[in-house]
Amino acid sequence: MEKQCIAVLGITEMLEKSNIPLSPAVKAGGFVFVSGMPPIDRDTGELIQGDIAAQTEQVLENLKACLEAAGSSLDKVVKCTVYAANSGYFAAINGVYARYFRHDTPARTFAAVGSWPMPFDIEIECVAIA
Repeated sequence: MEKQCIAVLGITEMLEKSNIPLSPAVKAGGFVFVSGMPPIDRDTGELIQGDIAAQTEQVLENLKACLEAAGSSLDKVVKCTVYAANSGYFAAINGVYARYFRHDTPARTFAAVGSWPMPFDIEIECVAIA
């Protein structure tokens, strides 16, 4: 099976405009690998401003869009990695995350990171069954 790079409306354009060399999602070997998604508003291509709950909501909507563009869904996610600017956001992130992953929750890692090259506080990547 070959690798297939998946374009995602609103996200692919922002990446190209910003000269960021990555694909939002890649399909290979029966899986979909979604790159770390920041809180990008897919309609404007801009990062959303707001508290960690609002940012988390946008990130999860972006993950959902990437998975659906690749023919998968949140129900098929087997692993997530959550990167947050502050470990103190753990409870607020979990509150939003639990609305998107209600049953048969995927394996997950939560890591606090130092900084990003853009002003946001959360990024989530995942692997799902294609």
